[in-house]
Amino acid sequence: MATVSAAVRRDWLVGYAMVAPVVLGALAFVVLPLGMVVWYSLHDWNVLAGTFTFAGADNYQRLATDPGLTDALLASLWFSIGLVVLNIVLALLLAVLLNQRLPGTTTFRTFFFSPVVVSLVAWTIVWSFLLQADGGINGFLALLGVDGPNWLRHPTTAMISVVIVQVFKNVGLNMILFLAALQGVPEELQEAARLDGAGAWRRFRSITLPLISPTILLVSIITIVGSLEVFAQIDVLTGGGPGNSTTVLVYYLYQQAFQFNDFGYASAVAVLLFVIVLVLTLLQWQSRKRWVFHEV
Repeated sequence: MATVSAAVRRDWLVGYAMVAPVVLGALAFVVLPLGMVVWYSLHDWNVLAGTFTFAGADNYQRLATDPGLTDALLASLWFSIGLVVLNIVLALLLAVLLNQRLPGTTTFRTFFFSPVVVSLVAWTIVWSFLLQADGGINGFLALLGVDGPNWLRHPTTAMISVVIVQVFKNVGLNMILFLAALQGVPEELQEAARLDGAGAWRRFRSITLPLISPTILLVSIITIVGSLEVFAQIDVLTGGGPGNSTTVLVYYLYQQAFQFNDFGYASAVAVLLFVIVLVLTLLQWQSRKRWVFHEV
């Protein structure tokens, strides 16, 4: 019995040793920073003035009455809707086309995936030049006889431009994920449905979509979380303007902390962002049982 107990204890020690780096990393880089942000959000902290005084719930009360925060939430909402819809639809469409194994698919796949590995800042800077009033996009439109707008200086076109730049940056990753899922759909199911007279759309809707629904859930969660964390694109392309039309929540947080030196209120905004991301992720995860195949 003593020998068995010693073996069990040894197994426990090995297991604890294996998970210890992950647990310690999560504590050091997730739990501890999150706790510090919550602590900072309860204080009035101005780095330049050197003040750090306890403010209680004042910063959270300010969240409810801050019109700038309302604008940032609306901008984040429009950005997320545009990015998620366009990214998922375009990625799925490209994956379906690539799954046909047509000539040139390797080049086609490389073309759409290459932006994923390009530096985000470099990618955004190139697009900032292309979207200027006298940039490459308007130069091309001029050849067609179209007078293009100043894309980054009008509220509507600025938001559309930022969304499109981000879609083209990451659509290749989602395309590869969808392609891998499509190639895992059993061909015999498609053939059986074809013999029963089901058309291409019916087969896609009744067979393909249910079988790739776990990948759709994964892509949806990744894309929504990514849309709420966008910063570099906004900073390089529009600086939150014109006005506050592209000042999304993360950029508003940055402004409060590093432009207005109000780190306490910025921490409260960060806590709000964390809650929003957590709630949306949990809602998607809970809803999976209704539409994700194999979930019960």
